[in-house]
Amino acid sequence: MAGEDEAGRDPVQPDRVTPTGPAAANPLRSVSGDAQYVRDVIASIEGPVVLVGHSYGGMVITEAAAGNDQVVGLVYVAAFTPDTGEDAFTLSAKFPGSTLGGAIATYPVSTGGNELVIRPEVFGEQFAADVDGDLAALMAATQRPVTEAALTEDLPTSSPAWRTIPSWFVFGEADRNIPAELIRFMAERAGARTVTEVPGASHALAVSHPVVVAETIFAAVQATRR
Repeated sequence: MAGEDEAGRDPVQPDRVTPTGPAAANPLRSVSGDAQYVRDVIASIEGPVVLVGHSYGGMVITEAAAGNDQVVGLVYVAAFTPDTGEDAFTLSAKFPGSTLGGAIATYPVSTGGNELVIRPEVFGEQFAADVDGDLAALMAATQRPVTEAALTEDLPTSSPAWRTIPSWFVFGEADRNIPAELIRFMAERAGARTVTEVPGASHALAVSHPVVVAETIFAAVQATRR
């Protein structure tokens, strides 16, 4: 199952990869609230679960799986892997390379705070540089906004899930949202089982390189099968 934004999701998998489970739509409202939603989804599933998170979804699965014995594996797909007290905005600036700040449009929310989206005219270059232009335009038009509060909320748990649950990482070398150097750092800190860096791949590598992403998920499922 996945915690991610709609723009980064693609259903294509190689035929031999057959894990089943819901693709949970991440509400993108707050780390704590989104994680509780994922916990509710986990509770509806019988048996062990491997959680897959893309981008901000990594924040969510790290919180949702904390202390949850049902979760046996974590797959971070071009995703944040925070420690206690870290937030997505602060992490994204830990190493140079992210150009996301200049690509964002901000809109006020009537209930307070702001929502953020990537401006459509730069979406392809920023998020999906290795994706066909027409598809990237569609992704830009269907992206869902994330709240500024979600991206600035510190990871609440004192026991991030990656400290006790095995993890797998796959990411793009040319990611302009989350720099590859940051993901390498987070993967090493988490003691990842495998780290797969795709040369030239963008933040949308689940779309541009679906086979390598699906194979990473399959490897996690096989390794944690009970």
